[in-house]
Amino acid sequence: MRVFVIAGEASGDKLGAALMAGLKSLTEVEFSGVGGPLMEAEGLQSLFPMDELSVMGLAEVLPKYPALKRRLNQTVEAALGFAPDILITIDSPDFCLRVARKVKAASAIRTVHYVAPSVWAWRAGRAAKMARVIDHVLALLPFEPPFMTAAGMECDFVGHPVVAEPRPSAQDVAAFRARHGLTDAPLLMVLPGSRRGEVTRLTPIFGEVIARLAHERPDTRLVLPTSRHLAALVREMVADWTIVPLVLAPEDGQTPAEFTAQKACAFHAADWALAASGTVSLELAAARTPMVIAYDMNWLSRTLIWRMLKVDTLTLVNLVSETRAVPEFIGKACRAELIAPELLKLMEDPGAQMAAMETTLERLGMGGEAPGLRAARAVLKRGFT
Repeated sequence: MRVFVIAGEASGDKLGAALMAGLKSLTEVEFSGVGGPLMEAEGLQSLFPMDELSVMGLAEVLPKYPALKRRLNQTVEAALGFAPDILITIDSPDFCLRVARKVKAASAIRTVHYVAPSVWAWRAGRAAKMARVIDHVLALLPFEPPFMTAAGMECDFVGHPVVAEPRPSAQDVAAFRARHGLTDAPLLMVLPGSRRGEVTRLTPIFGEVIARLAHERPDTRLVLPTSRHLAALVREMVADWTIVPLVLAPEDGQTPAEFTAQKACAFHAADWALAASGTVSLELAAARTPMVIAYDMNWLSRTLIWRMLKVDTLTLVNLVSETRAVPEFIGKACRAELIAPELLKLMEDPGAQMAAMETTLERLGMGGEAPGLRAARAVLKRGFT
């Protein structure tokens, strides 16, 4: 079997590596395409560094558009030249679906897209457009397949990768607390986002929440994991907080796997979390860490997206568990005076979220076959040309 596979960012690289490992365990397979270090470890020789595709936001894309267009044409040419049985694109729809469109226009190669677009939340028309170039979708969330099949694509729910993440031992978590002088202090994890725009927008709001929290719970300690490229910005922005957090970022000489393990210990050591909206709510659920979710965006984006929203919650734990157990403060509600009382209430009684988190993890595939292997079986089950 010949598979041309494309991922454009770190999360896609992780999904792609697990899928490649699954396919290799089930059949003889040869890979070509674009991916990161995890996919390369599974045998992919990337056409070019995946990081070149990790560009988000109009202001960032425009100056790089000529280079991205060249990479798009190079990828299409390579895919057609490789003559694969199947083209698998992973997330990064702006790039991946353009590749799929051009490949479909020039061939009968079967196309699979891994990660369904969130048409259940907004812009439902994306599914119909995607169906013109994609034959089969691998969905991470259990309620997504009907939306894809209604648009004319085959779709399989294959489980979310969060359920396959290794859990640190109790000894490792205790060692993490001891190493950072946390001992048995009440620990709040603060997660203001993974992109520069999110961090600059949310960190001041979260700082106001912490100032209010400090009056009621002055013994609380904070931990804030971030990436290497945002670490300096984050440390500068939290330096004057009433409670200054422990900022975790990759250290010199530390491998990605070592930092991932350290971050996992922080998630499991935390008693509660204040987090931006996103898949991080599922990571917190996997760590059984109760949370409050808060998020805001610029005025124009907020106005446009709010008008298109089709759901009354953006928190994935709430959506998957079909509850509203996790409090969230989105858009105009993302204000410290609203968030702080709910966070204090959570700190007094975190138990209400536990059932919703357990239901979420069960529905995402916890305890079953690994999502990468399920994805590989779905690809093979549906066949290839």
